[in-house]
Amino acid sequence: MSIKVVIFDMGGVLVRTEDTAPRAALGLRFGKTYRELDQIVFANKSSLRASCGEISARDHMQHVMRTLDLPETDETINNFVDEFFHGDEVDKGIIDYIQSLRPRYQTVLLSNAWDNLRKVLATQWKIADAFDEIFISAEMGVAKPDPKIYKMVLEKLDVAPEETVFIDDFIENIEAARKLGMNGLHFQNKDEVMAELMSLV
Repeated sequence: MSIKVVIFDMGGVLVRTEDTAPRAALGLRFGKTYRELDQIVFANKSSLRASCGEISARDHMQHVMRTLDLPETDETINNFVDEFFHGDEVDKGIIDYIQSLRPRYQTVLLSNAWDNLRKVLATQWKIADAFDEIFISAEMGVAKPDPKIYKMVLEKLDVAPEETVFIDDFIENIEAARKLGMNGLHFQNKDEVMAELMSLV
């Protein structure tokens, strides 16, 4: 069965933290290591709830502010977010490749993310138009690696699992996709995974 759809994760694949210095410096101001600050923002119950749409991105960031003993104002949140993500960069090379896949293949984004991602994709990173479909966990009420999210995507796209390729940097997300019959590529090295992808499409 031939490939019809190429599905990309966002964080760690299309957008990566290329400069860790800004986040590390921000952490030091609160007596936190880079990893500790990262966990406060991403690896906790509040972030998971936001990723599943149970609370908003702003609700979650208010939780982060409380954890760091900061005011829960829009100004403080915006300043923190700007500093925290300052070292993140969009991989323009991969975006250009994604755009080159169309119209032969459908291009899709599937991201575990908060409810503000769609706006960020369109107005900040300006990459929303690289995709035929965008699936965001907060909007779907379920997150990877739950099989439900993959089944929802496959149903909406009206394709068989074997007709898809899915690229993600978390191996548990890839393994869950493979169990359903999807072609999964674990993103660890950009050149290697892009070569694997090109061999499939």
